[in-house]
Amino acid sequence: MPRDLILAQGRRAAEAGMTDACRIQRRTGSTVDDFSGAEIPTYDVVYEGKCRLQQRGGQAEEEDAGEAHILLQQAELQLPVLVDGQATQVDVDDEVTITAAAHDPALVGQLYRVQDIPVRSEATARRVQLRRHTS
Repeated sequence: MPRDLILAQGRRAAEAGMTDACRIQRRTGSTVDDFSGAEIPTYDVVYEGKCRLQQRGGQAEEEDAGEAHILLQQAELQLPVLVDGQATQVDVDDEVTITAAAHDPALVGQLYRVQDIPVRSEATARRVQLRRHTS
């Protein structure tokens, strides 16, 4: 069987397991609130659609930032390699919000930041490494 057909079958199988949905946004700049003077980030949506979220590694990492104690949870987001014939484009520091979770509604609304984007020339899914501040 030709390698292209095997890869296409693998991608279809991977996408069949993507029962969650997410929105990925990239910060484009900011505006200033006229009333408060606060800076408000502006974003472009770079992807919205199916995905699969999985915890990566064991425990959350602990970190102290000033007087705050922060837990950093690591996860892997699996996305289709192609959407409408175009490669999914994700960059480090993009923000990921889980918008639907078929089997765990507690995931909906969770916010992650893209930490790393490993590359593979024959991937069945785009696997994006995420980090979430849990406290």
